[in-house]
Amino acid sequence: MQKTQLLFLLAFIAQLYSQVPVQANPQSDKGKNVRLYDPLKMDKLKAKLKKFPNLQLADLPTPMIHLANLSQHLGGPQIYLKSDNLTGHGGGGNKLRKLSYVMADALEKGATDIITTGATQSNHSRMTASQCARLSLKCHLVLENRRANYEPKHINSGNVFLDKLFGASVYHFKKGTDTKKEMELLAEELKKQGKVPYIIPGGASNELGAAAYAEAAMEILEQLNSMQVNARIIVSATGSAGTQSGLATGLQALASEVSLLGISTKDQKLAQEEKVFELAKKAADRIGIPQNEINRN
Repeated sequence: MQKTQLLFLLAFIAQLYSQVPVQANPQSDKGKNVRLYDPLKMDKLKAKLKKFPNLQLADLPTPMIHLANLSQHLGGPQIYLKSDNLTGHGGGGNKLRKLSYVMADALEKGATDIITTGATQSNHSRMTASQCARLSLKCHLVLENRRANYEPKHINSGNVFLDKLFGASVYHFKKGTDTKKEMELLAEELKKQGKVPYIIPGGASNELGAAAYAEAAMEILEQLNSMQVNARIIVSATGSAGTQSGLATGLQALASEVSLLGISTKDQKLAQEEKVFELAKKAADRIGIPQNEINRN
């Protein structure tokens, strides 16, 4: 792409995402209002989540932005963007919410070394490395090169460069490696050295990471309520499943009528749905939400 074409493209995208209001009191869609949440259930969920150790690493709440021009350009419902890219430290991103809970658990258990995994250019790995530096913990990254070959630029630039800048030890493995097993083997080696390793799954997607996004569901709904937005559906990416399962847990615990749609980054529909549902059940159990409040639909 030529430089002039790129500048026009960037200008067009900037215009679409401008926050110029299309109408005085924009709504997500016309029609019957949906119930965002049950206030009593909101209070109960807040009380349950306050019991969890939380380092509050992220700058919260993140903004809820009305994409007025994009909504107008598409000629559809009003679209709002939850800007979790603006969580702050280490480059931002949704993983910082999860790490606030997961790293708190690691410190409570006396961890000296954090081990996690992801693809070569993993944002989660970069965020974990940044928070380890912030908390004076040693970080070990088990990275899977999901490309056909080892391209020097790919394995030494971008997030990998930042991983090393944050002081992380980086271990590269070929595509298809059982990274869970490699993390366990590394943990055993660290124990022999007298260290206390703590393994964080890819994407920080365990019960604690999902709990962080149950909390995010509360934040989203309260913002929509204060903006008087009649939201019908929340759309998010879903890969390691922590974000979507946490949102699903929060929405259902709050008796919200807002729908949730996940766009899978890798797995097929049924496999991803099962992964999300299973993690949502585990998160609900960890939080103390009755199982009958969580369903696959």
